[in-house]
Formats: sequence, C-alpha cells, structure tokens
Amino acid sequence: MSNWYVYIIRCADSSYYTGIATDVARRIGEHNAGCGTGARYTRGRRPVSLVYQEKHASRSSACKREFEIKRLSRKEKEILIGGG
Repeated sequence: MSNWYVYIIRCADSSYYTGIATDVARRIGEHNAGCGTGARYTRGRRPVSLVYQEKHASRSSACKREFEIKRLSRKEKEILIGGG
C-alpha cells in the first residue's frame, strides 16, 4: 500500500489549489510543466508552489481530507498552512 498526500499549492495569482497525489514533487512538476497533465485550474495560473502537504495511509482517507480542505475558507486555509 502506497502513501497518499493531500497538498495545497499557491498559484501565481495567489489563489490556492488542493489536490492529492502519491508523489507530490512529480505532481507539482506536472502543474508547472504546461504539457496538459496539470489541473485545468492551474494551467492559467502558473507558476505554482507547494505550501502545504500531509500524509495519509490510503487514497480514501486522502480524498476525504481533500474534500474537507476544499470546503475551508481562504482564511482557514491560511491558518492551516501557517501563514494566517
């Protein structure tokens, strides 16, 4: 069983994007690469930078946490990240 990560990236327009991955560094590279493998949301908001990640034992648990984080307000996300 591989580890899953929930991550938050800050886009060039200062917005946040939350996602899940097994290899966060690779995924951030995909978001920044511009070759169609990043999320549609981040394509027009490059470059992006990783600001937060947390480890989960399963995809299911990572998906549940991703959903929770996506429901947070911007201020709550900044507190989670540590910048608020």
